[in-house]
Amino acid sequence: MKLRTLLEDQRAELEEKVRGTKVVEREFVHAARERARSGLAKVITGVRRAGKSFFTYLLLKDNFAYANFDDRLLSTAEHEQILSALLELYGQTKTIFLDEVQNLEGWELFVNRLLRGDYNVFVTGSSARLLSRELSTHLTGRHLPLEIFPFSFREYLVSLNFKEDLGTSRGQALARRALLDYLASGGFPEVVARGENPKLYLRQLFEDIVEKDIIARYKVRHDAAFREMARALLAQVGKPVSFHRLKNLFGLGSDHTAKDYLLYLQEGYLLLPLSRFSFKPAEIERSFKKVYTVDPGFLTHVALLPSESLGDRLENLVAVELMRRKSYFRPGLELFYFRVNQGEVDFLLREGLRVVQLIQATFASSREEVEKREVKSLLEASELLDCRDLLVITWDYEGEEERDGKKIVFKPAWKWLLEIRSTG
Repeated sequence: MKLRTLLEDQRAELEEKVRGTKVVEREFVHAARERARSGLAKVITGVRRAGKSFFTYLLLKDNFAYANFDDRLLSTAEHEQILSALLELYGQTKTIFLDEVQNLEGWELFVNRLLRGDYNVFVTGSSARLLSRELSTHLTGRHLPLEIFPFSFREYLVSLNFKEDLGTSRGQALARRALLDYLASGGFPEVVARGENPKLYLRQLFEDIVEKDIIARYKVRHDAAFREMARALLAQVGKPVSFHRLKNLFGLGSDHTAKDYLLYLQEGYLLLPLSRFSFKPAEIERSFKKVYTVDPGFLTHVALLPSESLGDRLENLVAVELMRRKSYFRPGLELFYFRVNQGEVDFLLREGLRVVQLIQATFASSREEVEKREVKSLLEASELLDCRDLLVITWDYEGEEERDGKKIVFKPAWKWLLEIRSTG
């Protein structure tokens, strides 16, 4: 098949997909439009099937050239052949969209060449390496990153055309019902907007990420152990992970291999690690990582978490929402967890040198159900870190209380999730 014919087929396939899908305006659209006007390369990354291609197509409208490097024929072609085929098909258009570009050997050199030719370049990829190694080496100062996630709960409700009055008990009850559904099926656009079966879709997506985006790309040697480790870690959301323990559990040979494997899962956006906070950078680097998964549906349909494990699911949901807000609205924000003498604070938010908020997540429907250690740890951390913004995210309890001269806010998860703010 000639490259031109392949490129024609790819464009037709993308347009057909867009026509057959309900359009949900993404909440990062304003940030993306600002970036689109820049002459730098626009680099959009995120987990496979998060909606990167769909969104970029809608952002660019019609006048652009398109190439998808998920096809081996294209990903193994010479750069000169690719550019020639694009020019032959699209003429003198100066906007080029390169999809899943991490599959093209030397892609960053190709992008650099296009930038030197005064092209407006958009690239998408399902590897966090696009934001680290290749970019820092070859495109320093010549790219604008945007990391996107599956639908937030806000976007999920928009897709459902949820119009209930949230000031009424009926509206709040239906919001909680919708949140339970979101926790179960997740926010991948094809599940939410196209009605794909979440069980079948998410299991296949998990396999694709593990096999195509990680094992094949990084040539993972202990592939069977890696698959087992990936599934096991999904079931351990919110738990500290020791590289030494992973090495022993899965027979990996060394702590270094265990560390690399966790990094691969992070670079494929399957797992999102959180470090323990310290004022010493070396201690942050050495700390046990708590891991979360990018979409709650994975916990239901891949990790097979029992339905009663709603506390773990809620903590995972809050973790990912904080990471989403960091990416879309406040890139300078840093996220950690924090240990105190007899407990832990789930989330510590720092901006610059200042700790700006401390958050606990607990599946509680009344004040009595909030465990004493959750509040005690929050107060202890507040004193140590000089932070006065204290939040407990609950399932269905709302209130405020003063303790030791500090105000603690209790807020239901559905209400917190529907706020668009840079922090909690």
